[in-house]
Amino acid sequence: MKISDTIENFIRELFEDEQSIELKRNELASYFICVPSQINYVIQTRFTTERGYIVESRRGGGGHIRITRVAMERNDTIRHVINNIGSSIDVLTVEAIVNTLYMSEIIKPSEAKLILAACSNNALSPIADGYTKNQVRASIFKNLLLMFV
Repeated sequence: MKISDTIENFIRELFEDEQSIELKRNELASYFICVPSQINYVIQTRFTTERGYIVESRRGGGGHIRITRVAMERNDTIRHVINNIGSSIDVLTVEAIVNTLYMSEIIKPSEAKLILAACSNNALSPIADGYTKNQVRASIFKNLLLMFV
């Protein structure tokens, strides 16, 4: 298992009974015998708004980080996702968002599969240009999510 995965799992376990946790960047780095920027990387890539978290970072004194798990109603969550998609989205971001919606029980397994199939690179293979493909994917993704509101 990669160090990033290990750090992510450790932080997720801290959420077991909590909605919000506070961490010290340097203490975590010492615990995992890594540089503080590795902690930053994990937090910036694995604890994002799209994945249902709000991160507040305070510099100085070892760098305190507060991570809060966002608990929103189904329709509010879906509207939030739609409003934050923008005009273009890549397949990995769609997969991350769909996984978060599924893990949060916002969407059912069959709905997740449908969205992933419709937004896949395979489904959009007739579109040669990558940027155009991501624009079409964003439009499809938003329209599918609107069905659940």
